[in-house]
Amino acid sequence: MLVFEGLMPLVSPARWRQLFARLLGLNDGQLRFIGLIGVAVGLLILLAVS
Repeated sequence: MLVFEGLMPLVSPARWRQLFARLLGLNDGQLRFIGLIGVAVGLLILLAVS
C-alpha cells in the first residue's frame, strides 16, 4: 500500500500537492465517501486475488 501511495509524490510532486490541497477543502461527508469507496475497491481486489 505504501508503495502505491508513494508513487504520486515521486512521479509528480506538484500535481500531488494540488490534489492534496483540494482534499483539504472537502467536507467530512465527502472524505468519508472517498474512504468508503477506497475500502470497497480494496476488498474487491482482495476477493478477486484470493
